Amino acid sequence: MKFGGTSVGSASALRNLAEIVVRDDSLKAVVVSAMSGVTNSLIAWTNRPDRKEALIESLRQKHTDALSKLVKKDELKGLEVKLKVRLGALRQVMERYEVPESRPATRDTIASWGERLSSLAVATLLSSRGVDAIALTSEEAGISALGRFGNGAADLEITSANFERNVKPLIKEGKTPVITGYYGISQSNMPITFGRGGSDYSGAVVAYALDAATLQIWTDVDGFMTADPRIVPEARTIEEMDYSEAAELAYFGAKVLHPRTIEPARRKGIEVLVKNTFNPEHPGTKIHILTSRSGKMLKSVAVKPDLSIVKLYSAEIAYSPGLVTELLDSIDREGTTAYAISTSLSTLALAVPKSDVKGVCDRIERLKSGQVERVVVREDVALVCAVGDDIINVKGVAARVFQAAEEADANIEMISEGASDVALNFVVPGEKAVDVVKRLHERFIGG
Repeated sequence: MKFGGTSVGSASALRNLAEIVVRDDSLKAVVVSAMSGVTNSLIAWTNRPDRKEALIESLRQKHTDALSKLVKKDELKGLEVKLKVRLGALRQVMERYEVPESRPATRDTIASWGERLSSLAVATLLSSRGVDAIALTSEEAGISALGRFGNGAADLEITSANFERNVKPLIKEGKTPVITGYYGISQSNMPITFGRGGSDYSGAVVAYALDAATLQIWTDVDGFMTADPRIVPEARTIEEMDYSEAAELAYFGAKVLHPRTIEPARRKGIEVLVKNTFNPEHPGTKIHILTSRSGKMLKSVAVKPDLSIVKLYSAEIAYSPGLVTELLDSIDREGTTAYAISTSLSTLALAVPKSDVKGVCDRIERLKSGQVERVVVREDVALVCAVGDDIINVKGVAARVFQAAEEADANIEMISEGASDVALNFVVPGEKAVDVVKRLHERFIGG
């Protein structure tokens, strides 16, 4: 059972969390995000490391205030003692960070502290409700991480082996581990975070390591929807989805799940259930292997705004695949995501976040060595992701979708079809994206 930041963000939310956990009599583990706003404040401090004590005091106050009306006085005092120890450790890390040369290695450590605090609060609350809860950090549980700081991934097999020793015996004893989300530990014993929203992924990693039957993601929405309800008021919750459909929507705009969440669950066939902490009676969205199809051409439409297209023109592209590889490797090393890629005889086009355009162009300039003739940027575009059952095999689907886009007076700037069996992705001008989503939903999904 994974609970997100809003699900642990206030006293009322924590009360709901406790009721949800207590009602479920399964053998289980709980994975928690930081309380709402905490990770932002920690990351903000790393960008401007001053007023350390004020931040530490605010974190202590936030966690004790949230539980002050939910647990007995002696239980609250016990939490305060544990928070004092853990905040003292944070103070030591922050003091090291104040020395500039130590910053790259400790930024993720500081960013991970919200989960270290929230896990103590949640374990205290659950214990007060009769649950035999035990707070575990990622270090104690054994979540192994690799990759870049700020955007790491879990080593699933090492993590599984660690959980055999560290976590499964606790669950067999009837305990409920409350495990920190968002980060794992590298081979050099350094925290590596999984990217913003990465606690969803942590939940999937824990489910994988425990051979769980189900992964419950508790958040602040009822599940995946046919469109963003802020754009399409008549959008409705999707009852069930295939793993691939959920992964595409998560990657290309739906903010229900961290995009990496699906893969660990898919590998072991673990059912993923997305539920609302604030509306727990709603059935939510079930994500699993679908054996039957809905019969509708489209199931959901998502949009990722605030993108730009960077076009590189070079006669060498078709004859020098190494040039394309070098350019894409350079972009990836800096952490930029290319949401769509298109090539022709002499052009390479990338759809990237508009905030990254300057960095991308600078790296192209350093690499091009006379091979890239010119670079053109198309500002303010959005990527529309249309997801449906086996959409790649639906005859004429692209023509019908693009006709709807044309009716919304939107020009198609880039197309990505065939890379996924369940999604058709295309780029339109930013100011037309909402109209395109509305038209597609009205035409193919309905109210």
